Amino acid sequence: MTYRDKTPIYNLKAVVQETGLKADTLRAWERRYGVPTPQRTDSGHRLYSQYDIDIIKWLIARQDEGLSISRAIELLHKLEEEGKNPLDASLAPGLHRSEARTHEMRSAFTMVESPKLGEAGPVAQLREAWVSACLNFDEFRAEQLLAQGFALFPAETVCLDLIQKGLHEIGAGWYEGKVTVQQEHFASALAIRRMEAMLASTPAPTRPGRILVGCPPEEEHTFVLLLISLLLRRRGWDVVYLGANVPLRNLEATLNAVRPNLVVLTAQQLHTAAGLLEMAEWLFQARVPVAFGGLVFTEEPDLHEVVPGYFLGDKLEDVIGGLEHIMTNLRLQPAQRQVSYEYKEALDHFRSRQVVIEADVWEKLSDKMSQRLLAIANLNFGRAVIAALTLGRMNYLNPDIDWVEGLLVNHHQLPAEMLEDYLNAYFEASLLHLEKRGYVVLEWLSRLLERPLPAPVPLRRADIKDMRR
Repeated sequence: MTYRDKTPIYNLKAVVQETGLKADTLRAWERRYGVPTPQRTDSGHRLYSQYDIDIIKWLIARQDEGLSISRAIELLHKLEEEGKNPLDASLAPGLHRSEARTHEMRSAFTMVESPKLGEAGPVAQLREAWVSACLNFDEFRAEQLLAQGFALFPAETVCLDLIQKGLHEIGAGWYEGKVTVQQEHFASALAIRRMEAMLASTPAPTRPGRILVGCPPEEEHTFVLLLISLLLRRRGWDVVYLGANVPLRNLEATLNAVRPNLVVLTAQQLHTAAGLLEMAEWLFQARVPVAFGGLVFTEEPDLHEVVPGYFLGDKLEDVIGGLEHIMTNLRLQPAQRQVSYEYKEALDHFRSRQVVIEADVWEKLSDKMSQRLLAIANLNFGRAVIAALTLGRMNYLNPDIDWVEGLLVNHHQLPAEMLEDYLNAYFEASLLHLEKRGYVVLEWLSRLLERPLPAPVPLRRADIKDMRR
């Protein structure tokens, strides 16, 4: 076997030029399938090896032979599990093609011939059909497929492996620009309606204790929370479901009325994780135990450390058992790590200067970007910076930058290089308006853009006055 060099030395631009694959497609593969697996520099930039490049080319070749990318990834993992190197010269293209065809046939056979309870094959077949029905706005067919799923499999299997994974596929397609927002909303509405109907029909609770579940401010993604509520109720727990975008104000009155033993919160985005942190800290002071989770906490492995409460982990199928264990031994769970004073001070300072920074950016780019895109960029980037400062690490912003770039390119046809122009304008405006207290923001921007930062940061008049006090 001949193994390629796995030393990470190539940046994203070099890989795009070498493979011909778009940057947003490459990031989507990494996010959805875990392939390739670049390393990150201290500033958050991806670095790829020659082996990564060759694997990408191998996957493209399998697509040219007729495999979907998901099937190509499955074949790649299968060969690796068998101890075979997909890049080995002894595996000629014809053999790859033969293995791919055999793999497809085996997968199809499993779906049709082995409809055993809980196996992935028939559920995956139903999921594929349900996704197709949703994308075609075929409500009758979509509902019929769900009814068939619930007749054949346990409710947990249908909820997790059919509906939840199906929505994930549709969401990924929306991000990649292959699914319209109308298709995504149609599928989500069908799924949520089904879950709410099931939630309303659950029997009365049989276990002691009450669980309050809800989303923090600005979090609108409720499916996971609905699913958790449904599965808990099916196991006999008393669950009060509050839904999306629960404001922090009046929370005390809600607690007095509900008197929960545990509050469960989920956040899928960085800025809503900041809202979750604020809510969890308030509940901790009120001596109410909290359990939390969500996509953003799985993407940033140490993010959960700053939240006072029980982290529910990164596998949805383990959440219910984890919550049941927590309910048997309830206690307050302090945060593992505190946000530093430096970050708290930087947050207050950035908030006081955000308006003038964004106005400066607007003036610099108004002849290059439309007002609509500038407003979208300022809204998303500003709240992302505030979230990173609230959560205590600017590097939490790195995945958000990639996500925003893909969003603007896929949905707003913004040239990829335009995001670079926006970030450079933001850096220059921040240099002009942020003082010493905002150094963590300036330092992060300088690393992200690989631009030198004036050292030391010039002291402004306000800093001098503070030093004299």
